[in-house]
Amino acid sequence: MNAPFRLEPPQVREAGPADSAAYARFLAGESGASVFHEPAWLDAISAASGHATRLLLAEQAGVIVAALPLHAVSSLLFGRALVSTGFAVGGGIIGDPAAAPALAQAAQALASGLRSPTIELRGGILPETAGWHIKRDSHAGFVRPLAADDEAQLLAVPRKQRAELRKGLGQALTVRTGTSAQDQDWHYRVYSESVRNLGTPVFPRRLFREVLARMGESADILTVLHEGEPVASVLSLYHRGAVMPYWGGGVQAARALRANDVMYHALMNHARRRGADRFDFGRSKLDSGAYHFKRNWGFTPEPLAYAHWTADGAQPRDVDPRSPRYQARIRAWQKLPLPLANLLGPFIARGLA
Repeated sequence: MNAPFRLEPPQVREAGPADSAAYARFLAGESGASVFHEPAWLDAISAASGHATRLLLAEQAGVIVAALPLHAVSSLLFGRALVSTGFAVGGGIIGDPAAAPALAQAAQALASGLRSPTIELRGGILPETAGWHIKRDSHAGFVRPLAADDEAQLLAVPRKQRAELRKGLGQALTVRTGTSAQDQDWHYRVYSESVRNLGTPVFPRRLFREVLARMGESADILTVLHEGEPVASVLSLYHRGAVMPYWGGGVQAARALRANDVMYHALMNHARRRGADRFDFGRSKLDSGAYHFKRNWGFTPEPLAYAHWTADGAQPRDVDPRSPRYQARIRAWQKLPLPLANLLGPFIARGLA
């Protein structure tokens, strides 16, 4: 009688250039894969920031069964960390849950070799093993189906928020979509002012340029103009039928014009015409202004979970803008002239991946 066949435990190794096709095939078969696992995203982040991609693959019988893409972040201000993935709100381990412990252990070994005291996983299969800490009470995600047509999309907005949206629709606003140099310039002008007003350093312009260039039709920009001037703009990501407004904001005049409301409503209709069927409003910190804004639009918050590991004796890096240690700096940043904030911001924000 033959002995039962048993698969060997998964073997983990770091991917090389020759693995790109196999990794792409693996992602295509994984329902849990996000845009932040895609090679185009990984390459864009590395090219824009210099944070190297370190892709860990778990294999059985030579076949990829799970993966963990990471970026090796190094910053003079915020220290070193391995994150899955850089500048993302998603990522983490995907594939066979049985391979998660081996991938987590391999990530720890990689972190030690890079002298990186922290690993951050922003979703995916969480490693329920010693040394890893799981956080389930900090963020929520917001996703809902798009409506059948423009009128239905308007009526899908709850009544109170719809009244605000109608005020914006009654303004002399125009909407433009594209990825041209003009679209990118408008977006950066609006986004940089928006984050300065929030007290946050702006990301490098090259980050947006690389994402648009490498993701092709999976990313675009929608801008709302008033009297020919951009007042609200968003760079969105498209993945497997969902649109995610990712980097967006408005100038000071946008509030009175309700330009942000018009922007999101226009994006919903634009995305549907592009073939999308879901609107992913991204993540927000619990009880934040963005959290309540999305609820007002009729989105139901879904709790998100994150995992982090910190080497013995080390402190996890703190890049949370709500941290008490940053409040005085945020207030000071809000007062900076915009040209100075745009000059200093990219150097600082590079380490916030």
